[in-house]
Amino acid sequence: MSGDAMTSNVRTEPRTILPGATIGVLGGGQLGRMMALAGSAMGYRFVALDPTPDAPCGQVAGQIVAAYDDVKAARELASRADVITYEFENVDAGVAAMLMAESYVPQGSRLLYTTQHRLREKRAIEAAGVRVAPYAEIRSLGELREAAASFGFPCVLKTATGGYDGKGQWVIRGEAEIEPAWDALSKARTELVLEQFIRFDKELSVIAARSPRGEIRTFPAAENVHVENILHLSIVPARVPEAVQREAEQLAVRIAEGLDVIGLIAVEMFWSAEHGLYVNELAPRPHNSGHYTMDACRTSQFEQHVRAICNLPLGDPALLTPVVMVNVLGKHLEPVVARLSQPDEAAAKRNVKPSLHLYGKREAAPKRKMGHVNVLASSVDDALAWIDDTNIWKV
Repeated sequence: MSGDAMTSNVRTEPRTILPGATIGVLGGGQLGRMMALAGSAMGYRFVALDPTPDAPCGQVAGQIVAAYDDVKAARELASRADVITYEFENVDAGVAAMLMAESYVPQGSRLLYTTQHRLREKRAIEAAGVRVAPYAEIRSLGELREAAASFGFPCVLKTATGGYDGKGQWVIRGEAEIEPAWDALSKARTELVLEQFIRFDKELSVIAARSPRGEIRTFPAAENVHVENILHLSIVPARVPEAVQREAEQLAVRIAEGLDVIGLIAVEMFWSAEHGLYVNELAPRPHNSGHYTMDACRTSQFEQHVRAICNLPLGDPALLTPVVMVNVLGKHLEPVVARLSQPDEAAAKRNVKPSLHLYGKREAAPKRKMGHVNVLASSVDDALAWIDDTNIWKV
């Protein structure tokens, strides 16, 4: 697939895809699963393409078991679906571009191509008039030394492609770590990018939805807490000034418009009381930090994504109750299930409702995301206190 074909963003005329139609999903993980559950309630059918037999989405939808770059399998997906979307951005952009020529992919392939590569992504964010942390492309050990001296320590070296939940990056804390970081990450044989370390007060994210007709809605900003580079908590309302929440939502709208987004875009940001907001990363799909919407908003991120790609009117994203989403990793799974299967006096006392969502994954590795709990409460402090009282998520 040529670079021009992969970056083409020419779309066919927008179509309205009515309930009863079939939605094809590139990727069969938990995001596809929750999308299918939300869309099935609206009357849609789903079929996913994923190489893992009995993948989470495949348990609640049809599944084609094949690699993401299998063109024959992608064509089968196209033949079975009225519209195609993707549930994570590391699917093959060339396959997505091919599908655009043979099927209806309202999101296009350019956004996928852009967000698969950190340097392209940062340049696109800047082109939309939004600030990112200072960065430099790194092509040699010498360039890394020079950029690190300019940015100061700590600074963060990342691979331009691949990497999630902290993979593909190295926080360089001093000159002695420059060469080991280069040796480790240059083995990925992709471009590298060095980012200045931003000393922030909060990590925030905003999920915006945009439809082919140009309608845009944003979900309330989430305050995110990571542990060992994996999302641990999403707290909504975010504990930042209301003006910061509004600005974060405005930046997400600017990016959705500037990048011609169809569907969802998750915009991850750093906020410093001294320096303001910086955009860190984008994800052109439903996002872990938006799982709180399933129980706490009038419209979930998954229903909103279906509405957007099908060109239906977007739903009201208003927050109905304070909420804290806490991820359930493999090491938490058994104690969480045991706790939530018994009467919970602490939850009753605090007027807290924990809602468990499991993903149907077979193997529970210690740091693997197996599900999440949305803790609904009268305040985020009450929700956080219940999480703390359980002793399950002590780190």
